[in-house]
Amino acid sequence: MKLNIALLCGSLRKASYSRKVSAYLTEAGSRFELTIEVVEIADLPLYNEDLEITGTAPSSWSLFRKQMKSVDGILFVTPEYNRSLPAVLKNALDVASRPWGESIWNGKPAGIISLSQGSIGGFGANHHLRQILACLNVPVMAQPEAYLGNIQNCFEEKSNSIKPDTREFLEKFLQQFAVWAAKNRG
Repeated sequence: MKLNIALLCGSLRKASYSRKVSAYLTEAGSRFELTIEVVEIADLPLYNEDLEITGTAPSSWSLFRKQMKSVDGILFVTPEYNRSLPAVLKNALDVASRPWGESIWNGKPAGIISLSQGSIGGFGANHHLRQILACLNVPVMAQPEAYLGNIQNCFEEKSNSIKPDTREFLEKFLQQFAVWAAKNRG
């Protein structure tokens, strides 16, 4: 049985490395019984509880919560900004964890792929995201970990194609994630 996986990309830039990796994962997922769909988070207004209280919460919040509630698991692909995760990704986590007691994240299995142009591959972003997900009761696959350092070197020169060694790494990650998500889905 195929699992429906939401992919949340922490980068807003259309030509970002994170979006290129995300595009590859959506295509490769079917080989591992995963239907991976990017769920856009760019248009989610910043979370403000006052809007929930007054009944004026943006409809995009409700739509996002509904989308995320229906998936079997989540993949996060994120760059590292200032040794942490991008604000747009944190906002998406906040929006779907509210209102209090109605978090859609509870028990949904997740995997994280972080990347950076530096050699540590978004280690800070990856681990800050893991801390947040622990609070939200999201079981995160522990192994294999995925840190894509020097991401600019993971693509063929003059094209958007991911180099074979990086494709192989991502496919091994997806293979393990498929097994792990099937075992841990709520």
